[in-house]
Amino acid sequence: MEILMMIAGTVVEQLQKPTLAFLIAGMMLAALGARFEIPQSIYKFIVILLLLKVGMSAGISIRNADTLSFLVPASLAILVGIAIVFLGSRSLARWNGVSRVDGLATAGLFGAVSASTLAAGMAVLDDSNIYYEGFIGALYPFMDVAALVTAIMLAKLSAARQAAVTVYPGRDGAASIGSTGAPTPIGASMGGSGLIREILVDTLRSPAISALITGLALGVLSDPETVYKSFYEPLFRGLLSILMLIMGMEAWTRLAELRKVAHAYVLYGLVAPILHGLLGFGAGLAAHHLTGFSEGGVILLALMAASSSDISGPPTIRGALPEANSSAYVGTSTGLGTPVAILSIPLFIGLADLVF
Repeated sequence: MEILMMIAGTVVEQLQKPTLAFLIAGMMLAALGARFEIPQSIYKFIVILLLLKVGMSAGISIRNADTLSFLVPASLAILVGIAIVFLGSRSLARWNGVSRVDGLATAGLFGAVSASTLAAGMAVLDDSNIYYEGFIGALYPFMDVAALVTAIMLAKLSAARQAAVTVYPGRDGAASIGSTGAPTPIGASMGGSGLIREILVDTLRSPAISALITGLALGVLSDPETVYKSFYEPLFRGLLSILMLIMGMEAWTRLAELRKVAHAYVLYGLVAPILHGLLGFGAGLAAHHLTGFSEGGVILLALMAASSSDISGPPTIRGALPEANSSAYVGTSTGLGTPVAILSIPLFIGLADLVF
């Protein structure tokens, strides 16, 4: 009971911090029907600036970091992203009333990472004076790309298996498959290196990943400390507070979309972030025992696992799986997954206090 009271006290304390307070304020504004609105172009600009800042910070730290200390959590981030998608394929994607492609699309977003949630977590840890490795932001692409590639590959393979497939020789002697209509080349339906390469390219070209990788490259290959300290770092908290306000309003609005899909998505959106976060927390502890990964690093790896992609993931999924229901995967991710993940930051801080 004492442990639960301590965690509850940590949760209440963290909810009063500016980052989480702005998220809740945004949800309240939307619930009250306020006509408060921030243009989409400004929202995108804020996201790009935040990701450039996170990327440069990570790049500067990687330049001075021990290789093993970085590669171990990076490898674990990949495994966590893949594991989350496979968990979704065994749970949500098999739920009655949920199509497999919709379930896998949703699991893909939940395995990928929310840049804004990661930025919020960093701000909360900074406010609490909890140390974390500067290269944490560099783990984002590893988990993000691994989850999206896995989800899209599983969805493509599942769709091919479910089709009534007949294999027969084509006119030119090449093997083809098809059910009705024109035959489809086996390689096109069943996936392969070409499909994986296409998914990787689309993901890496997304605005969020592009900005983050650009910041990483600048931090590793150049000397951006002057502009970083004079421009990006001072703006970070103010821009993040506006982003949290926007996300709170967006989350409340997206909740209405969940009425169009099965109630399984509501349960998944509420429970999955916590379970995924615990999986990430366990991976972080493994990295801690192997390389001395910090308490803050463990918390942020848990938060990345708990988060669901709200920037890079949706356009990637929409482009690769156009048949998936966007109301299902975007509504679940943005409407429930994102606020649950952000509000779980105090929970993981409380768990870390017990362990460290």
